[in-house]
Amino acid sequence: MRSLIDILELSVDEIEELISTANDIIANPAKYSEKCRGKKLATLFFEPSTRTRLSFEAAMYELGGNVLGFSEAQSSSASKGESVADTVKVVSCYADIIAMRHPKEGAPLVASLNATVPVINAGDGGHFHPTQTLADLLTIQREKGGFNNLTVGFCGDLKFGRTVHSLINALSRYKGLKVVLISPEELKLPSYVKSEVLKPAGIEYVQTTSLEDVMPELDILYMTRVQRERFFNEEDYLRLKDSYILTPDKLINAKPDLSIMHPLPRVNEISVEIDRDPRACYFKQVLNGKYIRMALILKLLKEAGSID
Repeated sequence: MRSLIDILELSVDEIEELISTANDIIANPAKYSEKCRGKKLATLFFEPSTRTRLSFEAAMYELGGNVLGFSEAQSSSASKGESVADTVKVVSCYADIIAMRHPKEGAPLVASLNATVPVINAGDGGHFHPTQTLADLLTIQREKGGFNNLTVGFCGDLKFGRTVHSLINALSRYKGLKVVLISPEELKLPSYVKSEVLKPAGIEYVQTTSLEDVMPELDILYMTRVQRERFFNEEDYLRLKDSYILTPDKLINAKPDLSIMHPLPRVNEISVEIDRDPRACYFKQVLNGKYIRMALILKLLKEAGSID
């Protein structure tokens, strides 16, 4: 049974196929409005989420399917001590496909090994978030036309940011990539991402604490929030949370076709004044997330033999 836990489980060709399907959905929504009639998506969210959960639900409804599930662990039998394995065995009796978010790394993998329907990882701790990465890739493709020969700046929390780790993994398979890592010393990209992803792929990368210094060379600026929920120490969070705040004056030397991205939610790391800038792409990312999740649901249900 095919599931999606890590973005690298998808080949470059499969990512291109998903992007092509998503673009076709955008162009021809009526063509897809009954594709999942009679099918059910279970959203098992053991950790709070707004965008991801509603995006999955909107995706399934727009494919003509139905949705069931829960939005926090307290409203599930996990609060009684039920294991993830048992939960998904039960839910597999009710649903055709599962989207799971969990605070513990590896929980969706455990789910996929025990479910009898496809499982999509909707985020597991600081580990993976493959559908956010697919949303990012669709956004980059629509804004830049492709993935080769781009200079991408990642700014903010690069240590705990699962969206950053997943997107670097995905982009590492394309040609001419340059990565600029902008963060405080305490939130630098983990060394294993550099040694296991960037260096083996021969990707040029630089590390800096200054956003302004590198702004002129960036094709894409991927901002992230400093995540309170990943910190063990409140003092460290408060000290680092405002490390980078993107304001219009910081874009004075940026390229006119810079794409500003953010996985959301934002706190204050991007000024609301930037929302009016045509280079702001983060709300486009939200919409693209729905379309790429529609494409992924279709792909996994087809491969499972649930739909034609």
